[in-house]
Amino acid sequence: MMGRSHLIIGTGVSLSALQLMGMQVTAPAVTVALIGSLLPDIDEPNSLLVSKALPSSLIRLLQTVLLPAAVFVYFYVQAKPWNLLLAILIGLVSFLPSRSLRKVLMFAIGLGLVFYGHAFAPWNLIAGSLLMLSTTLTHRGLTHTLYGTAVWTGLLYTTTQQQSPEIWVAGGSAYAIHLLADSLTNRGIRPLPPLKLRIRANLMSTGTKHGAIVENVCVMLTLILAWIAFSPLFL
Repeated sequence: MMGRSHLIIGTGVSLSALQLMGMQVTAPAVTVALIGSLLPDIDEPNSLLVSKALPSSLIRLLQTVLLPAAVFVYFYVQAKPWNLLLAILIGLVSFLPSRSLRKVLMFAIGLGLVFYGHAFAPWNLIAGSLLMLSTTLTHRGLTHTLYGTAVWTGLLYTTTQQQSPEIWVAGGSAYAIHLLADSLTNRGIRPLPPLKLRIRANLMSTGTKHGAIVENVCVMLTLILAWIAFSPLFL
């Protein structure tokens, strides 16, 4: 399913559920619902979430900066011959395609969170480790499992337990709804690896005309649910 459909369905259903359960729909809850609805696709560098967080303009800027950086390392770093090897490595990275370069950047951000982020918040160690791990995963791998859902929900719960529960409920449910939406596709998901159990409804294939119809139907149903949940506030 396309990223924009995941965004609408995951966020719309999770926030509507909060409203119908009598829980507050707060700005933090909306934020984590938006993120959770796209987060399982963090293992795909060209997904909506990653491409928005690391836009093409940033990738082009990084490529522009890396070449002069390689020249600087070669001429001004005194540790020979390591300066040459490091310069070559930096130069090669600058020529990587955007998909691969996004993975490198994600890994670097995760590494920074692991080594420096924990000084600001302990959970940055977990977030950084998961970000680094996601760069090694194949699409619809561990992030599309109940394990990934549990880790994300647990991370939200432990970091917001002093606040009202709508934050972790919204984020966790939006993540789970993403998996349910992907289970409608021909490929489906494997919720509990290494078990071979695969959930797939074979209703659609992402990117096809028929797939677009199914996605639009799901979006319309989400909008109807949102109207049922929120219309009393305006009547």
